[in-house]
Amino acid sequence: MPITPANATHSPSSGTAEAILLELVDDEGVTIGTSEKLAAHRPPGQLHRAFSVFLFDERGRLLIQQRALGKYHSPGVWSNTCCGHPYPGEAPFAAAARRTFEELGLSPSLLAEAGTVRYNHPDPASGLVEQEYNHLFVGLVQAPLRADPEEVASTAFVTPDELARRHAEDTFSVWFMTVLDAARPAIRELTGPSAGW
Repeated sequence: MPITPANATHSPSSGTAEAILLELVDDEGVTIGTSEKLAAHRPPGQLHRAFSVFLFDERGRLLIQQRALGKYHSPGVWSNTCCGHPYPGEAPFAAAARRTFEELGLSPSLLAEAGTVRYNHPDPASGLVEQEYNHLFVGLVQAPLRADPEEVASTAFVTPDELARRHAEDTFSVWFMTVLDAARPAIRELTGPSAGW
């Protein structure tokens, strides 16, 4: 599937523009409708389905990315390996694999479900709201990265200590610590106790 920024439109054969839609969900994650992507993020925000991916190398280091400066939401901030929204009707696992390839040019050698987390995080910098029912995934990366510069400004593999230092010095996405903490049990199971997660 093509990469679809928030303000992009599809041009189907009928010639009419089609907005990018997200799945709206209830508190249990049951789909209750759809909303245009940017509208779902405008205050007060609409609860919608999302996903977050955490990939690790063979040394147990987490791959983080700095979001491209041209992104409509949270440009230039650091965040987890990959995050985004499934298309309506698209399985979160399929969306996570799709966007990881679109953003970073790689397919994980392992990708596993790691639970869900619900949150409501206003972003003071953009004025938008992340009100999401987020599906978490953890996995392994063994292929070289080919990041899309339209999506990703920079990447880094970090240990827990290196992440703590970066988090104290750099700007991270408003949702980063929430999704990381929610994924930690699965991360520890994947990376083992020696990795320190």
